Amino acid sequence: MENKERNITPEEAIILWHASRLDLSEDYEQAPEILKVQGSVIGTLGNFSASIGKAKSKKTFNVSAIVAAALKNGTVLNYTAELPENKRKILYVDTEQSSYHCAKVARRSLRMAGLPTGSNHENLEFLVLRKYTPEERIAIVKEAIYRTENVGLVIIDGIRDMVYDINSPGESTKVISLLMTWTGERNIHIHTILHQNKGDENARGHIGTELSNKAETVLQVEKDSKNPDISTVKTAHIRAVDFEPFAFRINEEALPELLEDYQFKDKDETKGNREKFDPYKDITERQHRIALEAAFTLKDEYGYQELAEALQEAYASVGVTLGDNKVVKLITVLKSKRMIVQENGRKYTFNPDFHY
Repeated sequence: MENKERNITPEEAIILWHASRLDLSEDYEQAPEILKVQGSVIGTLGNFSASIGKAKSKKTFNVSAIVAAALKNGTVLNYTAELPENKRKILYVDTEQSSYHCAKVARRSLRMAGLPTGSNHENLEFLVLRKYTPEERIAIVKEAIYRTENVGLVIIDGIRDMVYDINSPGESTKVISLLMTWTGERNIHIHTILHQNKGDENARGHIGTELSNKAETVLQVEKDSKNPDISTVKTAHIRAVDFEPFAFRINEEALPELLEDYQFKDKDETKGNREKFDPYKDITERQHRIALEAAFTLKDEYGYQELAEALQEAYASVGVTLGDNKVVKLITVLKSKRMIVQENGRKYTFNPDFHY
């Protein structure tokens, strides 16, 4: 996809500038809360969220429960939907699967909501976009969002397929900007689905980084390590109050079913079960910023080995001890979050404007 940027004239910029001013004499309403888990808000109108997980983690089954809750405008699994009467329409976009498999997904949501599955439902429109190019998918989704009356919730199962290069900063920024524009202008909520990296818990590619940085909530769906029939759901990121993780299994009717008595392991229960070091979760944004500013005060750019040594010293100054393995993980996360940048194989530089 070509990144065709339109030049904004000074006159247009002035109009946009004035239109963007915050007026404190106005009363701004809080965004309506339409999706919750255990009372914690995970989705509001005018924002977007995401589900991430590795392959076969049952992300789509989990999202089927969200759709079913929205169709029912009640509670399904652990999701509670409260859509306004003029926002009851759900638009489901699938970019990966065939019509046969998409029909199974749609009927699953209808069954979970207690609705008939042999005909279309007035509040569910399902789009099968597997055969189209990224540009065509974007164009189709845009028209569907703007021309569908009473749309309140949009699911995009396969946001990765709306770009050619998952690691392209330009394409990623464009798509995430479109999500922000569509949700704001149409006052809807968009929930997207994206794979995680195989080696860590980060959403895949640059688009995953942008999505995680800008999303209202990011749900993480994981397979149980000992029982592949069980999946767990927790937050990787949430703006509201966090909720307790929960688990579900796929029952005899091929529907996700809540496991009330599932026991989550304490990460410090045993040494062998202790969670792996995660630089994003185990180090605060303030520690990152202080350490990076200190490291890059000495030099503007580093080669890999000298960067590792500088980071070990800088992070030690904020109370974070990094061995060789940990500093490798740290550099990987710093790059994926665009906190440090390596352009075209050149040396590493600091990006002070990073979003955490």
